[in-house]
Amino acid sequence: MIEPKKQSKNRGFYVRMKLLNHNNGGNRNRGLFCYRYFKWVLWFSLSFYFFASFLFNHKPNTISKTTVPQYSKASRALIEYPETQNHRVSDSLNGLKIYVYDLPSKYNSDWLSNERCSNHLFASEVAIHKALLNSDVRTFDPYEADFFFVPVYVSCNFSTVNGFPAIGHARSLISSAIKLISSEFTFWNRSSGSDHIFVASHDFGSCFHTLEDIAMADGVPEFLRKSIILQTFGVKYDHPCQKAEHIVIPPYISPESVRKTLATSDVNGRRDIFAFFRGKMEVHPKNVSGRFYSKKVRTVILKKYGNDRRFYLRRHRFIGYQSEILRSTFCLCPLGWAPWSPRLVESVVLGCVPVIIADGIDLPFSSAVPWSEISVTVAEKDVGKLGTILENVAATNLSTIQQKLWDPRISRALLFHDRTVEGDATWQVLHALTEKLSRSHHRSRVLSE
Repeated sequence: MIEPKKQSKNRGFYVRMKLLNHNNGGNRNRGLFCYRYFKWVLWFSLSFYFFASFLFNHKPNTISKTTVPQYSKASRALIEYPETQNHRVSDSLNGLKIYVYDLPSKYNSDWLSNERCSNHLFASEVAIHKALLNSDVRTFDPYEADFFFVPVYVSCNFSTVNGFPAIGHARSLISSAIKLISSEFTFWNRSSGSDHIFVASHDFGSCFHTLEDIAMADGVPEFLRKSIILQTFGVKYDHPCQKAEHIVIPPYISPESVRKTLATSDVNGRRDIFAFFRGKMEVHPKNVSGRFYSKKVRTVILKKYGNDRRFYLRRHRFIGYQSEILRSTFCLCPLGWAPWSPRLVESVVLGCVPVIIADGIDLPFSSAVPWSEISVTVAEKDVGKLGTILENVAATNLSTIQQKLWDPRISRALLFHDRTVEGDATWQVLHALTEKLSRSHHRSRVLSE
C-alpha cells in the first residue's frame, strides 16, 4: 500500500511505503529482506519518474536561436551575416542624401522582362538602383539632395546571336535620359552634371564599348565627363576610360546563389582541388585580327597546366560551378577582355584564395577589402610559373591568408543586396560618395549661407 505524505508546497513530497506481510512463519527473515529490497527499488523508480517528468516539462526560459547549418568557416560567416540593422544606414554616412530620378520605364524597368537583366554579372546597375529606392539615404526632395542618381540600364540588351550584352545603344540611351532630366529639372544644368551618378557595369566602363581599342578611341562621352561613374573597370595607370570621376565597384554576384551553394554543399570545408579555373581558354586567336582573348594568359595556362593534376581546368559552362569554387584552395582570376572578373567576388565569398592575374588592376573598395592580404597576385608574364608560385604560397603563408579570408566583413563588402545594410557593396558606394561631397551643390550652398 502506497501512502503519499502531505508536505508543504515548497518542499515537494516524498512517498512512504508500507507493505503488509501476513507471513509470520519461518520465512520471516527472507520476507524482511524482500520488503527492504522491493521498497528501495520502488522508491528509486518513482523518484526517477518524477525527476524525468520535471525536466521534460520545465525547460529553461531561454531566447530561441536560429539553428545554423555547420558548413565551413566561410559558409557560416556569410550565412550569419545580418540582413537587418537596428540603426539607420545614413547615420554612418555623414547625413548623405540622394535623389533618384523617376525615369520612364524604357530606361530601366522594361529591360527586367528578361530575368537575366537582374542576375548576370553586369546587374549591379539594377541592384544599386533597387537598393537606393529602399534606402534611408534616399530623399524625395531634390533641393536637399547631395547627389542625383540616373537609373539607366544599358547592359540588359542581350544579343540574339551569342547571348552577350550588346551595348551599342548605351550612348544614345543615356544621352536621351540626360536631355529629359535637363529639360524638366534644373539640377543637371546648375552643376553640368557633376553631382549626378551613373552606373557603367560592363567591360570598359564609361567608354561604353566591349573592345578596348575601340573603347579607348571613343573615350568617355562628352556629356558624361563631369559626372560620377560607378564602374567595374579600374586600372592604376592612365587610361581614356577613366577620364571621368569614378568609383570602382565589384561585378554583381547574386547573394541568393551564394547562399544556395553554401546550403546545398556537402564538403564540410574540405578543399580537394588545389587550383581551379572554369571559363574561356582559347587555343587559337579569337579572330582574323590575331588577338587572343585574355591577352593570351588563359591560353598559356591551358597549355602549361592542362595535364597537371594539381590544376582543375575546365573550358565548358557548368551551372553548378560555385560548388567547385567551394572545393578549391586557389581560384584563378585571369583577365578577360577587361582586367576585372566575377571570379574575384565568387572566390572571396566562397573562401577560395583568388589568384589575380591582371596587370595594373584597380580593385574595388580597397579601404574595406585588404586585397593584398587575402589574395595572390601573379604578373601576366609570370603565368608560366604559376604552379611553383602557388606551391610556395601553400607551403608558407596559406593558413594566414585563409584566416583573413574568413572575415565576414570582406564578403559583405562585395555583395549587393536589395536593401542597403551597413558594410555591403551599396553601402561601400555610398561611403565613397561621402568623400566626394565637395561636388554637392546643396552642401556648398548651405556652407556659404
